[in-house]
Amino acid sequence: MTAPATATSSPRSLRSRILAVVVAAAVLAGVAVAYTLHAAQRAQSADGPSEFGLDRGHLYFRSTGAGAGRVARVPAPPGRAAVRTTGGPSCERFHAAAGTGLCLQRRAGIPPKSYAVVLDGSLREKRRIALTGIPNRARVSASGRMLSWTMFATGDSYAGSSFSTRTSILDTRTGYLVKNMEEIPLTLDGRRYHSPDVNYWGVTFAKDDNRFYATVSTKGRTYLVRGDMRKWAATTLRTNVECPSLSPDNTRIAFKKRVRKGTRDPWRLYVLDLRTMREHPLAERRSVDDQAVWLDDGTLAYALPGGNGRKQDVWSTPADGSGKPTLRVRGGSSPVAVR
Repeated sequence: MTAPATATSSPRSLRSRILAVVVAAAVLAGVAVAYTLHAAQRAQSADGPSEFGLDRGHLYFRSTGAGAGRVARVPAPPGRAAVRTTGGPSCERFHAAAGTGLCLQRRAGIPPKSYAVVLDGSLREKRRIALTGIPNRARVSASGRMLSWTMFATGDSYAGSSFSTRTSILDTRTGYLVKNMEEIPLTLDGRRYHSPDVNYWGVTFAKDDNRFYATVSTKGRTYLVRGDMRKWAATTLRTNVECPSLSPDNTRIAFKKRVRKGTRDPWRLYVLDLRTMREHPLAERRSVDDQAVWLDDGTLAYALPGGNGRKQDVWSTPADGSGKPTLRVRGGSSPVAVR
């Protein structure tokens, strides 16, 4: 009786098996590479990808809807389709001008940590400054040189009386940092003024990067002050002015004015002519707790509480008091037009 033959693999079959193993390994390697690249892209987008930079002709804002917390943008002209581009850095407050961005961040922890992050034109980090408190206001001068931010040291609203702020100024050209504006000598009603309850907030810079305006509060009153960086001095100009914003032509200041007593909806937006010192209310009658921004010399933008679960929306209104408010961005805050 003949024994059955033992099965052996032919050379062709062996080559096929080896080829299959090689192909499988290549596929797995490709998947690993793709995953790694995807992870890297996600990590990069957390700080703002290079393709999401400061482009002229766009309205930038902090998203309070989809992608909440990250900077996004839409085309600035209101007549164009508002296609939202996302992928910017994560910020509590944001402002930008002339290729420089300022992003105020707050990170969870015990205790929570806050930072002022200076960004370049591609929204990449250039400098990070550790802060204490809750981010509240952010401003970049028109040249991109001077930066300022305000933090709540205690409290979280200007509506009440139990709050304290700390406002800083950074000169990005020299690197000089003023950690607390309370150090600046203040002249009130023509006299040098000292008081432990002095608070500054809401800085706005003139074109020359030397002159600035801000709010100072003391003894329950608020004042508009004009400051001089070279002389390192500030002088009060007028009472009942909060969160000033200087127009691009440097002739007017938009601000919020307390028009009702109490802590519920107390403010209305006004514009002050710096030459005549006359003011007029804007068409927006709702209470705006924001430092409005000038989209151009004739239009202001600001954030208001949103609807349908949105924390805030961006609105705009003519600076001359005419017309009516217009909804610009659903689910947004901290707007700024990059011109």
